[in-house]
Amino acid sequence: MEELFGISKTQLKKILTQALSRGGDHVDIFFEYRATSFIKMEENIIKTTSYSISSGAGIRVIDGEQIGYSYTEDITFDNLKEAASAASYIATNKKENLIAPIQRTRKRNLYSVSTYSIEEPISRKIDLIETVNKTARGYDSKISQVTVTFSEELRKILYVDAEGKFFEDIQPLVLLTCYCIADDGKTRQGAGVATGGRSGLEFYEIDENSPTEIATEAAHIAVTNLDARPAPAGSLAVVLGPGESGILLHEAVGHGLEADFARKKLSNYSDKIGEKVASEHCTVIDSGLIPGLRGSINIDDEGTLPEETIMIENGVLRGYMHDILSARIMDMHATGNGRRESFKYPPMPRMTNIFMKPGNYDPEEIISSVKFGIYAKRFAGGQVNIVNGDFTFGVSEAYLIENGKITAPLKDVTLIGNGPDILRKVEMVANDLKFSRGGWTCGKNDQRVPVGIGMPTVKVSEITVGGTKL
Repeated sequence: MEELFGISKTQLKKILTQALSRGGDHVDIFFEYRATSFIKMEENIIKTTSYSISSGAGIRVIDGEQIGYSYTEDITFDNLKEAASAASYIATNKKENLIAPIQRTRKRNLYSVSTYSIEEPISRKIDLIETVNKTARGYDSKISQVTVTFSEELRKILYVDAEGKFFEDIQPLVLLTCYCIADDGKTRQGAGVATGGRSGLEFYEIDENSPTEIATEAAHIAVTNLDARPAPAGSLAVVLGPGESGILLHEAVGHGLEADFARKKLSNYSDKIGEKVASEHCTVIDSGLIPGLRGSINIDDEGTLPEETIMIENGVLRGYMHDILSARIMDMHATGNGRRESFKYPPMPRMTNIFMKPGNYDPEEIISSVKFGIYAKRFAGGQVNIVNGDFTFGVSEAYLIENGKITAPLKDVTLIGNGPDILRKVEMVANDLKFSRGGWTCGKNDQRVPVGIGMPTVKVSEITVGGTKL
């Protein structure tokens, strides 16, 4: 891939030397090429298509806890040397640094594809969209509007540092979404389903990911919600459904387990390693190693192999997600969680795929244990204080649980609480761990990266439910 960016290894060494000319503990260069496309169908016609390409390189110098960062969108040897000089000014302690021989870093292959989606003819993607649109509209006469989108990305990255680490990777990403509005003349309800991952178009040849399945599911939820009852309000037992409810774990718990928040004392989990922070039923893991998921990566954005990081084990805090900087400062090892939105940003600790380890209960056993409560299956938007874990989440698909059985669909369900507090109230965890194939993207410090989530069926003894019916 050196040919793509046009910089030789001899030139890379000179750039690294320039970046370390004023001193510093670490220096690296990150190259990126990104191609993206987007197609949207509304009212039975293709209304939007777009295609874009971006490329550039960023240079980072670390000196203690400080970071000097500079980037260029015009990749030439002279521009990179100038960026290296700019980044070097963060360093104040002049010391001798040697540039190690550049050696290719071993990596895995978690997203092997025969043909990258972005290289496929647009007609194949429009066929997918038209199938979704036709299936959704034909599901029920109450479906009044359907919007279908297909987005894709191909990201090529190259990394080198002064310690001799060198890697390259090609990261594909596809996402197909369907949003339906159902109207019975009295009320309207909307529902959306998205599915994708690090794959090619063959992803949609699998039955559970097929255009027909996506459309049917979205239309079904929208029509079902037409008959939804107003949600009850108060402190109720809540059963979190498998898969999609992992977004609550990600937002309300996961960010507090990222090492930059922990080391700055901005997290509920700061200085609590070895302490009980959750129910003994809870084991929370981040793993970039699950083939095909949005958050999976062969290697992170600073040359570290991802791993399965156990952060909470049987309720006890075991550790955090680290990038190189936090690992140096906290005297830990980098866990492969150094991620960045693009070459314009330095990396920082970010989740890949976060999930709760499955337990021993059957899902039916969990449902039958609830006399009166809520079954939360799919989540809409919400607000989260990622420092302390306080959250307010809307639930887009929810049902009432009465006498141990799932009964009526509910509307206007809102869950209000605190992530760490919710983990302490987990009473039962099922054996049905499911990973969502939705289009999850995480925002942090103005950077957005694709992530994955997973969750088994989980019973929480009580969560505050904001509804309209007492």
